[in-house]
Amino acid sequence: MIKLPEPIDQIVVNLLKAANTKLPSDIGWALEAAAGWETDPTARTQLGAIMDNVKKAEVLGRPMCQDTGMPAFYVKGRFDSSIAGLIKEGLKKATESIPLRPNSVDPITRKNPGDNLGEGMPVIHYIPTDDEFTEISVLIKGAGSENMTRLLMLNPSDGVEGIKRAVIDSVLDAGGRPCPPGIIGIGIGGTADLCIGMSKEALMLPLDHENSDPRLKDLEEELFVKLNSSGLGPMGLGGATTVLGVKIKTAYCHTASLPVAVSIGCWATRRAVARITDTNVEYSQGAQL
Repeated sequence: MIKLPEPIDQIVVNLLKAANTKLPSDIGWALEAAAGWETDPTARTQLGAIMDNVKKAEVLGRPMCQDTGMPAFYVKGRFDSSIAGLIKEGLKKATESIPLRPNSVDPITRKNPGDNLGEGMPVIHYIPTDDEFTEISVLIKGAGSENMTRLLMLNPSDGVEGIKRAVIDSVLDAGGRPCPPGIIGIGIGGTADLCIGMSKEALMLPLDHENSDPRLKDLEEELFVKLNSSGLGPMGLGGATTVLGVKIKTAYCHTASLPVAVSIGCWATRRAVARITDTNVEYSQGAQL
């Protein structure tokens, strides 16, 4: 791994602090735009409360949601095996210092170690490249949105129309539980596990990132319009703002398969990125993985 200007564990603390206390600017702009076009009084009230909460969280340096979620880390570039232990140490420190709610429990006994660690935690995805940097990204999802994740193994004959129905049904069935308006991450293709992974990676993309595939760009825009025309609205209470963005990632799949995964990010789709070189650490809040 390249020589680092700042300890990895402290970088992880900084990432978790930024993600939990400062909403990415692209999402903030989308919320403000939504408040401008909303005509439903209840929806406007909900959006106003959300934006007030966001401002207070940033000023006070406190998490914007009481559910500080489960972080998933993405490590890209050059690194060695020691980075996993350093990320764990950073998460442990952040749990105490920010503070973060200790959400990690044993799935059978429900025992809580109190530090957001435990078997298999935190989730770390590795993306080795020959780049002259190490990039650590974090995506935080609370249970409200995570519990609404859907994987649908469609028939290839279902085609694009089947994909549209699967996404729309998944979002509307979720209702207000994932705290809309949010971002819809969609994975299409691959294997079942890859498909879900892509749907989560899609949530890391800034809302102003334009899909390079014109077919997918058109599909994103069509789903955005249809979902916002559904009337579900903020917190599921009605209105014209059900989603703030739709992002799609794809991979080739088996000729007999058509996997579709839907990951919903709540209005507080929390993400942060640190790009580390031998002289600098650059922080941002969106990445293309």
